[in-house]
Amino acid sequence: MEPILELKNINYAYHNLEGETKALTDISFSVFPGEFVSIVGPSGCGKSTLLSIICGLIEPEKGLIKLSGKYLRDSTTNIGYMLQHDHLFEWRTVYHNVLLGLEIQHMLSARSRGHAHELLELYGLKQFEHAKPSELSGGMRQRAALIRTLVLDPDILLLDEPFSALDYQTRLSVGNDIGQILRDAHKTAILVTHDLSEAVSLADRVIVLTARPAAIAKEIKVTFELEEDTPMCRRNAPEFKHYFNLIWKELNTNA
Repeated sequence: MEPILELKNINYAYHNLEGETKALTDISFSVFPGEFVSIVGPSGCGKSTLLSIICGLIEPEKGLIKLSGKYLRDSTTNIGYMLQHDHLFEWRTVYHNVLLGLEIQHMLSARSRGHAHELLELYGLKQFEHAKPSELSGGMRQRAALIRTLVLDPDILLLDEPFSALDYQTRLSVGNDIGQILRDAHKTAILVTHDLSEAVSLADRVIVLTARPAAIAKEIKVTFELEEDTPMCRRNAPEFKHYFNLIWKELNTNA
């Protein structure tokens, strides 16, 4: 199987009048279709910068990126980006918030509108499609933000700590729901998170970064022997503690 995403020898540094701050050093990895990859590392090491490079918001100083075998600038691979905050607009209903990306990309049609309705129903927000965001719980808002991203049918979904603003109980519930939604939809996803439990419960593979300037310290393949392989079931599995401790040790060795 060919990778949907390839990063080779990515380097990046921030520049200002006081000099240069290196953020990323020689980052290389691949992601395959349908794979869920978590990226963890010390705070401020450059995890979000890496996502910005992958989606083309900033250019690396060195290295190359390929999407579906083509260089980033030539690729038609569709990338979705889900941020820490839902950024729903209060003056728009949930349904019209979901349509926002379609409007911006001039993709609104009877078919895409119908698809938006289908996703709202599939993910439990059908009865709230005419509500305003303030009428939703935090978890429901994040689910609406995910639907807004999924309605564009992205080939790769980038998740930048999308559950960090939620309380712990809601975070567990929403993480479980969204993890299942992405697996059921066979979406390729890359999650940046500080939460090691979240990384292990959601991912097929965890990439551990060193302190800034970030380099890859280790890649850990995550497998569970479960009849029902869900994020919540993983947290209760005997393998969970092993992977958590392995990542914890790696982070502290490279902090």
